[in-house]
Amino acid sequence: MNRSRIRELTFQLLFQGEIQKEIKDEDINLFIENNDINDEEAISYIRDVTNGIYENEEKIISIIGNNLKEQWNIERISKINLALLKLAIYEILFSETPFKVAINEAVELAKKYGEDTSAMFINGVLASVVKENL
Repeated sequence: MNRSRIRELTFQLLFQGEIQKEIKDEDINLFIENNDINDEEAISYIRDVTNGIYENEEKIISIIGNNLKEQWNIERISKINLALLKLAIYEILFSETPFKVAINEAVELAKKYGEDTSAMFINGVLASVVKENL
């Protein structure tokens, strides 16, 4: 299973967490089981990233908020876009994923799952995050 597919599955789990307001270990286990994920690298990535996002959620949310245009706030962001931003920001700031890869993957997922303007919105916020933090 390639990293893009693993990232997409992780996004789907994070989106589920946005709907449910949390993700517990049993939710991760059930997600892995229901999606027939047997690849140990994929399982490790999904667990590490999901847990890492929730451990650093306050900081990640703050970073998102600080990189929105003045008229925007967190509550206006769709759950899809919020899950994508959390994933990409975690990868950019807390993992060894090159920021260009994290941004490109998030934009591609936004094109696939988001609204018409999602890709442009995600790209703009992440570009601001990179400029401010790297």
